[in-house]
Amino acid sequence: MSVERSKLALEIIDTCLEMNRLGLNQGTAGNVSVRYENGMLITPTGIEYDKLTPNHIVFVSEDGEFEEGKIPSSEWAFHMTCYKAREDCQAVVHNHAINSAAVSILNRPIPAIHYMVAASGTNEIPCVPYATFGSPELAGYVDEGIKQSKSILLQHHGMITVGENLKKALWLAHETEVLADLYLKCLSVQSEIPVLPEQEMNHVLDKFKTYGLRVEK
Repeated sequence: MSVERSKLALEIIDTCLEMNRLGLNQGTAGNVSVRYENGMLITPTGIEYDKLTPNHIVFVSEDGEFEEGKIPSSEWAFHMTCYKAREDCQAVVHNHAINSAAVSILNRPIPAIHYMVAASGTNEIPCVPYATFGSPELAGYVDEGIKQSKSILLQHHGMITVGENLKKALWLAHETEVLADLYLKCLSVQSEIPVLPEQEMNHVLDKFKTYGLRVEK
């Protein structure tokens, strides 16, 4: 295993553990990947995060071929979709965070209730239609949604976020969950939620070009 691959595999494992520590995921429900060579490195199926080693992390080529003796996450197809849909996507985080999953069950986007929605790269966090996990249909819906926004909800499922690296993808996942929590709190008080006007969100989106998590290389 090359030094680069070993380093990225360790970063994937650290991201998984941090995702659970932040309360964004339960058990082995989520999955994490990074772009690598002509494909990606992704978490395997069915192994608890605290049991993962770099050797467990699976390489999947852009043609969907797995390395022998390893089985990637059942959601590998929509991870690959994200890399093909966005050149700026270098890492993908998927989880079943409680509040984000709850909003997805309502089949609603998270509107511009707070300027931090702009962290997604747009003025709302969309919710894509339901399809069975791991299916080509779900990958197709993800393709449509992730082209619009770096953060999307999956109906009756959870969320996906993408970023320039794992730290940024995880940071956006945490921000998405906070926004989902805030949105549900507002909905518990009234059904019509005030949102920021489009002009202001466009202004904030412009400011977000130089705002957000800074990662030292």
